Amino acid sequence: DGVSMQGDDGPTHAMHADFFFQVVFVATAMSIVSGAVAERMKLWAFFVFAVFMTGLIYPLEGYWTWGGGDVFGMFNLGDLGFSDFAGSGIVHMAGAAAALAGVLLLGARKGKYGPDGQTNALPGANLPLATLGTFILWMGWFGFNGGSVLKLGDAASAHSVAMVFLNTNAAAATGLIGALLAAHFTFGKADLTMALNGALAGLVAITAEPSTPTALQASLFGLIAGVLVVFSITTLDKLKIDDPVGAISVHGVIGLLGLLLVPVTNGDATWLGQIIGAATIFVWVFAASFIVWLLLKITIGIRVSEEEEYYGLDIGECGLEAYPEFTSVRP
Repeated sequence: DGVSMQGDDGPTHAMHADFFFQVVFVATAMSIVSGAVAERMKLWAFFVFAVFMTGLIYPLEGYWTWGGGDVFGMFNLGDLGFSDFAGSGIVHMAGAAAALAGVLLLGARKGKYGPDGQTNALPGANLPLATLGTFILWMGWFGFNGGSVLKLGDAASAHSVAMVFLNTNAAAATGLIGALLAAHFTFGKADLTMALNGALAGLVAITAEPSTPTALQASLFGLIAGVLVVFSITTLDKLKIDDPVGAISVHGVIGLLGLLLVPVTNGDATWLGQIIGAATIFVWVFAASFIVWLLLKITIGIRVSEEEEYYGLDIGECGLEAYPEFTSVRP
């Protein structure tokens, strides 16, 4: 009726509330892209792509999944048994697919890969701030997943939200532990960046279905995600796909894992539906994003100059110094 969304027992939530929720989701998908193209993407090219991502690419795949619409009139994912509770695929894998398309056209950061094939570490600027950001995301994920229940007016809904909260936290914690252990046995060090990405990986993995697993199952899913993300990040580096923050691995590879884990605990989901749904999301978002990025590259360009990259985009694009105490020369 334009005011409320109807459920089996009457109105469940306001359409405007659902719209606002989707605004936050598409912003999340777009933020994934920003991390992967960091340090060499032109600011205005990014802004133009954001218009297409938020106005066309995401809404279409959202309509095919949560909206219940047919995919270009050919088939219906819901009828095939596709399920994605809070967006492991619809939000996270979609953002990673758009990021991958941009990264392939953008190329690696200057100095990331040596002439003999070696991978050079380009350290982050502020790991304490990155840690704080991860914990902010961790806290926000309770709204991301818990809010996807979409109502809290009865005992059953309250119980569902509580279960979602418990599983979300369990998966994040074991994701961090899994990544920390994997990094220790792989690099011989307790790699903080891997641990932080492990926590995010656990969160992404459980997002596809946080309401039906037991706490033990959610913990296991998070542990698997935490270990997998470490090897995914190192594999992409070997393939010379430069992703400064590991966004493609955390949100893409683990987003796919989350979708594939849904039928383990949700009897209404099917393996076939999950595979076809994942393929549909990835192919559409990657192909559409690649076309948009390519058109931007041909017209206004998507990469800053070597000089701007060297001095930093804070100066080149914004005319400001993020770290003035370390900057002695302007371009």
